[in-house]
Amino acid sequence: MITKDAIEAKVREILVELFELEPDDITLDAQLYDDLDIDSIDAVDLVVELKKMTGKKIKPEDFKSVRSVGDIVNAVDELMAGQ
Repeated sequence: MITKDAIEAKVREILVELFELEPDDITLDAQLYDDLDIDSIDAVDLVVELKKMTGKKIKPEDFKSVRSVGDIVNAVDELMAGQ
């Protein structure tokens, strides 16, 4: 079982690589749209990378309420737990 800390580190790595963000800007409280300028098109790229990371199909409804980096970590953690 992958830990939440490991998920957070991987999500941070993906955000830095995909969107050229500064690692220090990526906190659990950072809002994707407001703080990190990640729009809906970017979110699709992010979901593709998360799918590669988890090896699981990600349904749009699983990510409907995702607004912050912490929300991504929690959603991936639930997905990995098989819920």
